[in-house]
Amino acid sequence: MIRHGITFSLVVAVMALAPAVERPFSATERSQVPERLTWNLADLYPSDAAWTEAKDAFQKRLPEMAPYKGHLGDSPQSLYAGLSTMMSMDKDLSRLMSYASQLADQDTKVSKSQEMLQGIEQVAASFGAAVAFVRPEILSMDPAKVDQFVAAEPKLKDYKPYLDNILRMKAHTLNAEGEKLVAQANGQMGGSAESIYSIFTNADLPYSKDVKLSTGETIPLLDAAAYTKYRASNNRADRDEVFKAFWTRYNDFHRTLGTSLYSQVKAHIFNKEARHYDSCLQAALDRNNIPVEVYTQLISDVHANLPTLYRYLKLRQRMMGVDQLRYEDLYASIVKDVDLHYTPEQAMDLTLKACAPLGKTYVDDLKKGYDSRWVDFMPSTGKKSGAYSNGAAYDVHPYQLLNFMGGYDDVSTLAHESGHSMHSYLSNTHQPYVTADYSIFVAEVASTCNENLLLHYMLKNEAKDDATRLYLLGSYLDGLRQTLFRQTLFAEFEMKIHQMAEKGETLTGDNLSKLYLSLLKEYYGDAQGVCKVDDLYGVEWAYIPHFYYNFYVYQYATSLVASTSIANMIREGEAAKPPSMKARDAYITMLSSGSSKYPIDLLKGAGVDMTTSAPFSAAMKEMNKVMDEIEAILNKQAAAKTAGRK
Repeated sequence: MIRHGITFSLVVAVMALAPAVERPFSATERSQVPERLTWNLADLYPSDAAWTEAKDAFQKRLPEMAPYKGHLGDSPQSLYAGLSTMMSMDKDLSRLMSYASQLADQDTKVSKSQEMLQGIEQVAASFGAAVAFVRPEILSMDPAKVDQFVAAEPKLKDYKPYLDNILRMKAHTLNAEGEKLVAQANGQMGGSAESIYSIFTNADLPYSKDVKLSTGETIPLLDAAAYTKYRASNNRADRDEVFKAFWTRYNDFHRTLGTSLYSQVKAHIFNKEARHYDSCLQAALDRNNIPVEVYTQLISDVHANLPTLYRYLKLRQRMMGVDQLRYEDLYASIVKDVDLHYTPEQAMDLTLKACAPLGKTYVDDLKKGYDSRWVDFMPSTGKKSGAYSNGAAYDVHPYQLLNFMGGYDDVSTLAHESGHSMHSYLSNTHQPYVTADYSIFVAEVASTCNENLLLHYMLKNEAKDDATRLYLLGSYLDGLRQTLFRQTLFAEFEMKIHQMAEKGETLTGDNLSKLYLSLLKEYYGDAQGVCKVDDLYGVEWAYIPHFYYNFYVYQYATSLVASTSIANMIREGEAAKPPSMKARDAYITMLSSGSSKYPIDLLKGAGVDMTTSAPFSAAMKEMNKVMDEIEAILNKQAAAKTAGRK
């Protein structure tokens, strides 16, 4: 089983709209980072030695499941004993995995940490093989008998959602021997491609180190964090140099990176064929009971609304004052003279204030997390890029990894990951372990809802002039661009490369770049002259770690649609006379529900029906409304400028 626990933020999906002011933070050695800005892994285990002792103790427990093999259906008590033993072991393993993976992520250069991670992954594979008989045995039971067992043994009530989900997937579950082989294959090889990719891109890829700027300064483009910083330069020539240097380096290794991604896709095909699914997409979505049509409809909806994206890109062109918008311009400032940068402490304070509509208990719990070092803030040499929240340690608390550079986008990322962390905290607090984990499909609702609340807090309290308001509104628009449109581009690319491989086509680096470039040009209106895309940027697929996560990214788009609706309902409830907490309470209930219901039903309970196109249409309506407001401000400024010249 092993809880997925970790929810990621794309390192390339930050809203880098701030001007190229000098930010107060940059990558450094980890030993130089203040302790208060690092996560406290001692809450998991006080030392590496304690972790090793716990790992050894866990290994000795592996035979504990053997007596239940062939006997789960003997009685209600036998079924409960087997399941509770498995969940207890899974809980301990998730904690062990969290410590090892986070220790490795904080400095990928440390070989010992990598050895610890590899060691516990091997143990996890053994555990997976040891419990592989559970699903087939449950599937061999008559569903009516399972219901009778649940009715006869009160302790099995908590396991009913888990049991129902297994029985739902009967057609795609193998016999005991088959499940054991699949578990062994996935444990030994399933994550190999991603591990190779992560180590190569975070520790071994030789990034360019000598990019010369227009000022004459030579900057060290040492890693992805540095690229993220300098691609936002207000100087177009500097942006061009940074883009060229960064993507040329990735292109130098596109064959190796293509082989790595192809290996991951082949692992997905193995699971699809072993479990008798029609496609890898169907196999990936079925575990959360999400219809394939939800995925394909998202792509269709986005293509139908590309004119809305083009309107935004033309607006960005106007605000930047360029004759032709280019791909290199998408991370630069669209508002001049707005100097927004923050310390980690200021970022935490803003996030807590923004989350006030979610209630005092939510805010107090999040503040407690900040105070007790849930978050690893600062970029450091060898640290894993991007950001994530890990809530897999059920008996402890969630953790967040950030690479905080001091911009508004970093504050937004903190709010985003804090949404994930509070989702895990609430679910772990209110649910038994068996239903405490939650679907990725609803995970991004919690994170993007917090981003939405932050934006509206900033608009209400921090927008002191038109320039700041334009910046915040532009930030919202670019969030929609990157989350609704760009993530759907990723989702379409991911679907198509799997379809190619399923038909026996190879996925070389050249083929991947050709496909990705065609999508870039279509989505950004290259042929229509909306935004020109250089052919070099077809290699951008090699920069996206989420392509290793098995149809993950589409949920950024669907979740943003859902969270926008939820955040609007919460604000409307606050503004009502008298105020209504119904929407807020329904949302907190959803966050506290884990996997006790299917994700589509959880969202319905929070007031959003994702089986319809209404939420997406509402998001497009909101996007156009924001563009109307921005254009009104720009027209007012233009009129004032004209009047001043008379």
